[in-house]
Amino acid sequence: MSPVDRHLNDFAGLTSDWFWEIDANRRLVFLSQNAETILGRPVSDLIGLERSAFAAPGATWDAYEVAIGERREIRDFIYPYDHRDGSRRWFELSGMPIYDGAGAFLGYRGVGSDVTVQQDARAELAEQVRRFDAALENMTQGLCMFDAESRLVVVNNRYCDIFGLNRSILRVGMTQREIVEELVRLGRYQKGLTVDQICEGTRTSLALGHGAPVHRELADGRVIAVSYRLMEGGGWVATFEDVTERRRNEARIAHMARHDALTGLPNRVALREIGPDLQQDRMAGKLAVLCLDLDRFKAVNDAHGHSVGDSLLRAVADRLRANLGDVDLVVRLGGDEFAVLNRVKDEQESLRLGLRVIELLGAPYVLGDIPVQVGVSVGVAIDEDGGRDIELLLRNADMALYHAKSLGRGAVSLFDPKMDDQAQARMELERDLRTALATGALELHYQPLLELSEGAVTGMEALVRWRHPRKGMISPAAFIPVAEETGIILQLGEWVLNQACRDAAGWPSDVSVAVNVSAVQLRHRSFAQSVLLALASSGLRPERLELEITESVLLDDTEIILETLHLLRRMGIRIAMDDFGTGYSSLSYLRRFPFDKIKIDQSFVRNAAGEGGAIIRALVGLGATLGITTLVEGIETEEQLATVRAEGAQEAQGFLFSPPKPAHEVLDLFRKERTSAAA
Repeated sequence: MSPVDRHLNDFAGLTSDWFWEIDANRRLVFLSQNAETILGRPVSDLIGLERSAFAAPGATWDAYEVAIGERREIRDFIYPYDHRDGSRRWFELSGMPIYDGAGAFLGYRGVGSDVTVQQDARAELAEQVRRFDAALENMTQGLCMFDAESRLVVVNNRYCDIFGLNRSILRVGMTQREIVEELVRLGRYQKGLTVDQICEGTRTSLALGHGAPVHRELADGRVIAVSYRLMEGGGWVATFEDVTERRRNEARIAHMARHDALTGLPNRVALREIGPDLQQDRMAGKLAVLCLDLDRFKAVNDAHGHSVGDSLLRAVADRLRANLGDVDLVVRLGGDEFAVLNRVKDEQESLRLGLRVIELLGAPYVLGDIPVQVGVSVGVAIDEDGGRDIELLLRNADMALYHAKSLGRGAVSLFDPKMDDQAQARMELERDLRTALATGALELHYQPLLELSEGAVTGMEALVRWRHPRKGMISPAAFIPVAEETGIILQLGEWVLNQACRDAAGWPSDVSVAVNVSAVQLRHRSFAQSVLLALASSGLRPERLELEITESVLLDDTEIILETLHLLRRMGIRIAMDDFGTGYSSLSYLRRFPFDKIKIDQSFVRNAAGEGGAIIRALVGLGATLGITTLVEGIETEEQLATVRAEGAQEAQGFLFSPPKPAHEVLDLFRKERTSAAA
């Protein structure tokens, strides 16, 4: 070892670096002793080897080879090395060419360092930068980062996309103001928005520090949400998000929350929000709330399907929109119910508006190729003092609507405080009726139906009676409408049907029982099944059951009802039309359905000496022509009976023969009749 090599070995012992020397053939001729620890191999094994001894397989040595080939200085050349302990390390070499006294090239001498820690740190930093760049360029938001002097440090491509900028326009070091000036010059912001306003908005947002976005409207109609956040150590970041579609969706959602999806009219939510504002403007008049309910809408829905029903509702909404542009608000409350809000001078003006609505909506509709006509009932409530809750006004108008419907179709009614009392009484009646039905407090009475030629009882009409524990006997005329409106009629009707069949099963086999059926029952497809189950459980033959329906049942003219009636008639059950002759279209129903019996309304008997007798004669003749049994109701005197006999009616019913009797008295009536007949 030369003196120089000894000195290098001594010096290397004081550092973490090592010294090396290669000859002109690039073979290792010297390596300081401390390299053994660093390289994990004895120095003696490495002397005479080329650079491959120092590198991992596949390491690139191009820069090293070029430098040596040109006899240049080697500066900070880094390469990987696979240590024998299995780790990958990174070494850095620096060296200078060496010559002899005559200038002949002898090789290179230099120093080596383990830079694994530094290289790993560089790699980690490079990865972080790569990830940062990837995140920055894949953001859905635009981003600008500024230093403490408001000079641009970082910007991403999304920012340029949002504002339609060429990336070359933006330079690191530009001030925010310079960028804004360029945007304003290019006409990106909405007209009228100045550079000073935008920059001042930035300063204000940074000073507040809450991070809430500022919304900027661009010239092309888009809306950009800009958020500003301060950075530690100075500077700030601005993010830019295109929220145009979000704002549109929010607007759509807000609209949907306040508007009916089918008709596009404002809904009950909008009414609650707008109504109070209308109430406050007393100079424009008192607020009138009109509740509208379509008459016969369900019939249209049932007869033609929901799509036609929906088309009708849209057509109604279109008429209201097109013809009531002078009112304050038109609302769809739900189903076939609408409301109109308008400020009026007095009650008469509100009633005139109601009549105007009735005329408007009562005109015929053509939905596709289907002609449809419905009516409308209107209830009106007026806020006299400007302090009523809008929900209370709606409730009052709804009570007035209920009253209008009770008056008949196409009526308008003004709310009266007495209606509230009536509504409370009706709710109490409904509650008590449910209790009566649940506890078995209802009972059936029966009124005889006489065959006139022989004077024999051929049937009994079942009539439900309610003996209230406090109010005494309550008329069916009072509780049956409540049962129909609330749906209680389904349970009540099923009870009547089952009880009547059970009672009739104990009567003489030639006596039938007649049971009244409502339209609500017939609309349910399960009604026919309920009838057949009642017959099966009681053992009553189908031909001994007669179902009585009124014209109102067929007024809806639904396929479901006609289908049900035909099915029951095929099973042997007889169908009768009650109160015949009182409806304008009764005769047309005789063509639609083959009734077994028509019951001529008692109103004609009361005037039998006058035109009533002629009507009875005509109806009896019609029945004879069609082969339909005719029964006259409400006979109370011998004179009336004589007239009915003379006109040729086949059956009769009335107090002259017997009032309705409880079930236990009916058997006594049969015994007496049979005894009398035998005598």
